[in-house]
Amino acid sequence: MKNRLLALFLAIGFTLFPGCKSGDTTNKKVSIIPLPREIKSKQGEFRLTNETQIIYSPDNEEVKSVAVYLAELISPATGYNLSISSASAPKKHSVFLKINDSIAGAKGVYQLNVSPTKVIIEAPEAIGLFYGVQSLRQLLPPEIEAQSVQPDIQWTIPSVMIKDEPRFQYRGLHLDVSRHFFPVSFIKKYIDLLALHKMNTFHWHLTDDQGWRLEIKKYPKLKEIASWRKETLIGHGGQKPFKYDGKPYGGFYTQEEAREIVEYAAKRYITVIPEIEMPGHATAALAAYPELGCTGGPYEVITRWGVFPDIFCAGKEKTFEFLENVLLEVMDIFPSKYIHIGGDEAPKNRWEKCPYCQLRIQKENLKDEHELQSYFVTRIEKFLNQHGRQIIGWDEILEGGLAPGATVMSWRGESGGIKAAKMKHEVIMTPNSHLYFDYYQANPENEPLAIGGFIPLEKVYSYNPIPDELSPEEAGYILGAQGNLWTEYIKTQEQVEYMTYPRAIALSEVVWTPEEKKNYYNFRNRLESHFKRLNILNVNYFYEVPKPISNTNKVGFLEDTEIVLEPPFAGTEIRYTLDGSDPTTASILYTQPIKVNKTGIIKAITVKKKTGEISAVKEIPVQKVTFVQPLTFENIQPNKKGISYQYYKGSYQSVKQLNKFTPYKTGVINGPKFIPENVIEEEPFGVIFKAYLPIEKEGVYYFCLTSDDGSILYLNDQEFINNDGLHSSKTVCEPIALKPGYYSISLEFIEAGGGYKLELQAKFPDGSIKDLNPSYFVTNP
Repeated sequence: MKNRLLALFLAIGFTLFPGCKSGDTTNKKVSIIPLPREIKSKQGEFRLTNETQIIYSPDNEEVKSVAVYLAELISPATGYNLSISSASAPKKHSVFLKINDSIAGAKGVYQLNVSPTKVIIEAPEAIGLFYGVQSLRQLLPPEIEAQSVQPDIQWTIPSVMIKDEPRFQYRGLHLDVSRHFFPVSFIKKYIDLLALHKMNTFHWHLTDDQGWRLEIKKYPKLKEIASWRKETLIGHGGQKPFKYDGKPYGGFYTQEEAREIVEYAAKRYITVIPEIEMPGHATAALAAYPELGCTGGPYEVITRWGVFPDIFCAGKEKTFEFLENVLLEVMDIFPSKYIHIGGDEAPKNRWEKCPYCQLRIQKENLKDEHELQSYFVTRIEKFLNQHGRQIIGWDEILEGGLAPGATVMSWRGESGGIKAAKMKHEVIMTPNSHLYFDYYQANPENEPLAIGGFIPLEKVYSYNPIPDELSPEEAGYILGAQGNLWTEYIKTQEQVEYMTYPRAIALSEVVWTPEEKKNYYNFRNRLESHFKRLNILNVNYFYEVPKPISNTNKVGFLEDTEIVLEPPFAGTEIRYTLDGSDPTTASILYTQPIKVNKTGIIKAITVKKKTGEISAVKEIPVQKVTFVQPLTFENIQPNKKGISYQYYKGSYQSVKQLNKFTPYKTGVINGPKFIPENVIEEEPFGVIFKAYLPIEKEGVYYFCLTSDDGSILYLNDQEFINNDGLHSSKTVCEPIALKPGYYSISLEFIEAGGGYKLELQAKFPDGSIKDLNPSYFVTNP
């Protein structure tokens, strides 16, 4: 938890506190992402020429295919047509690919040895040879990525010895093609970039309320009706009244195209996992086959974003007949071990009133609609298991009881993943706190419209998929992690790349490189070299151009203080201003800590010394704080731990609406979670928490409030942190000076549907960081 919160207090582009510079002593020419487990530089270099041979052993098709891939990778930029042959040993001036069963390690382990006379890649399996080829590729000049001959480049490879293997077996990236559709050619490019960074899973989100994107031959209306919507929302889904563009939008992949993509990915050792949403996010399918819904329709493909009430009817046998037939065709196309069935954001409103669903609950002796969802998921799981497959679902499939062999993707933070791992279920971490690439990475005022939230590059890199709460045995159930890209607000291929890169590159190092080897300073230096490779590959990545970056933290101080900055990578300097203006290359040069004695804002940029290129503007608000006085109560009971709550049913557009209504129920919570499962009646809802905050030491505190959807924190009846907003996870931090004693707090929260999160954390004057859960507080007397 400590590393997670520290990211909130670090600046983007440079750090507020001195970082530990990398101790990496490898050759400066070696710049591989993700960072290998072990690199040792040697003297000399290998020169690739038209006479270089690619040799492989043993003589089998899988190893040969890696050799062919390497030759095809090298050919366009060099113009070389390298010979490929099989032999038991390398020849002089050759690249030798060898299966070596004596090399032990995780799946994908390899060794790469470059000397002036030859290159040897060894691995126990062909997949390891493929990853060795990716490292070799990054040792070559970035011009190797060009699709035309580069006549003036010397194709040299520094002499190194690399021993490498992945940290996690699941290294994934997701793409939603339901909200916006992307052609086969772009899907292949997306997969190629995964391969370059040693990722091994492409999660393909194919169906949702706004469009069904896969041809199913038994149900032709899915491509005729479900794949098209009549128009699309303009602007953000949280803004009313809704406006639409009036233009039909759609598209689908034929089964032949889907097979082509699966085969293309397989040659790059990437598994394609299809996602067919159920029981929720099904409106597009219901528009084509309305008899599968609880009401019978009519339905239409949804034209805006959000969570919608019409889901597959769990009480009708024809629903399961349809889904099983669909899954039979899906399994015939996709050979993956896993089939993703969604399971998220499935409102139970229709099931509660549906006679078919209520009869199912009665016949199956189920307690409620949550257990009906568990029945639904378990039944689908059994069907897939009968065909040799397993299910993955979002963490909502935990509701009502988890299907026996299900793997959980934990997206609403880590809690679902932690719970599943403790139940001995396999888990893939995809938390929206760190790995949602549809969230903003800079100031929303200067960025394309996005769903909300704020996840900068450094926060992605800081992520550790193994939560502190898990024992070593439980940690073994964490398969890896995945970045998610939902495309409600992402309409073009260029914008997909802009939102994904370089954050996906940071993720590749999270899931490949040993945790103890990771270093953000070192990563940024390597990334700076890597950008040239992305330029040649025509990737439209995000780069820190001169725009203000959103910042949730402030530096609070009582007396005069100093702000310490550090450039993100070598060969750069910092320029800054104190008057609120945007800095330029002519602004004050940072040479020593900046002295601050009043509230204001520091604006700083990183400047590349050689080229003069500048980064985004980093805004560092500084706030001189004064002490807030504690309350004086004679009847405070320090041992009466907990927090009182008022629970409100219904949907609210703002947190400040709650006080206008009468609570549905009240109570006291004393435990690790603000909203235990027994408190929630149904979504959407609102809650007001009230308690007293005990403070033991005098000093400056930082409080960070994270919520999805909206929240506001009041301290001594004064608004302290405003995190009001809908359907996006956001963290807001504020400093405050407190003296020993008790302070009244009121925490107001609304959940609009589709998953919630509420966390309160504090950084204490001694630098320690704590989760402030209900058991930390003292209840109202």
